[in-house]
Amino acid sequence: MTPHATLARLREYMVGPSRFMSLLASFELGIVDALRERPGQSAAELGAAAGTKPDAVEQLLFLLVKEGFVAHDEAAGTYTLDALADVPVADLERALAYMDLIKVTALRQLFYLTESARTGTVVGLRELYGAEGTLYDAVADHPDLNESWLRLMNGVTANIDPWFFDNIDVPAGSRVLDVAGNTGLGAIHTYRHKASKGLTVTTFDLPDKEGEALANFRAEGLQEQLSFIGGNVFDEIPRGYDVVLVKHFLDMFDKDDVVRILQGVHKSLEVGGTVNILVPVYPEDIKDTGNYNVDFFPAFFIGAAMGQGGPQKLSVYERWLRECGFEVTRALTRDSADIPPDVIPVQALLTAVKTA
Repeated sequence: MTPHATLARLREYMVGPSRFMSLLASFELGIVDALRERPGQSAAELGAAAGTKPDAVEQLLFLLVKEGFVAHDEAAGTYTLDALADVPVADLERALAYMDLIKVTALRQLFYLTESARTGTVVGLRELYGAEGTLYDAVADHPDLNESWLRLMNGVTANIDPWFFDNIDVPAGSRVLDVAGNTGLGAIHTYRHKASKGLTVTTFDLPDKEGEALANFRAEGLQEQLSFIGGNVFDEIPRGYDVVLVKHFLDMFDKDDVVRILQGVHKSLEVGGTVNILVPVYPEDIKDTGNYNVDFFPAFFIGAAMGQGGPQKLSVYERWLRECGFEVTRALTRDSADIPPDVIPVQALLTAVKTA
């Protein structure tokens, strides 16, 4: 890359936050919805609907016109949806859930990314919310963080779980442990996808999740098959299980903590038992332009969520599993053709057996 091209690439980063917020604000002001309901409106009409000046509407829509999202009839002075008109609303809602998460849980907090990297703590949460700890601690006390995070995570779970369960084996009658299973949605999905006579699924997470998890189990009529154990993975993981599930969790930590978790899972399993891990991964060729995990997750985990962590390459997770006494029997990255093009995470499944 020439110096000229390098500087041009840097310019793309300079305008990134402005482009993001101009687009998102056009949705949040209701401009896009107004044009979907009635195409061919002027800036004055859109401003009246949005509660803002026509001048601001025009300024925000310059970018959307440039990108081909919106069309502008200069002679008539009116706007209509262009490329956005062809996108189903449900798909837009999914993309907007990601954008909302980025705005609410990341954009402001990442102002402090440098300090977070230096200290290993989420400085932005402390500065903006007075919250010590991680994003996952803060969501319990701050509804705006929780609403944004939960909205996206429920969508991610609904999207990825069918693929995950189609590609793992849960033998009939297994004792299953869902590590860091939050309030039980993963346990419910496990039972619904892999139901068999005698199958039981236990959610293991911090004790304050128990009440909501048990209520969720009762609401599904599965209180006899599903249970909850409170605890911390860094103290001890419950033992005596045939199958352990670790989903949306390992990428939150640096290597030392990941190894501690895997060692705890190894002790948790009976000999011959399996662990099934669902985790976003970086491509083996880090320059792969089709995978956006490396664009998003390092800053998100270090600066907005954990003060540490981030995904790894699939081959790295395989190596760490072997180092912890497992035999890796499957390592599968989800086909990008099966992932909606607006979705950031590229997920992988690793299955490993405790041989001794």
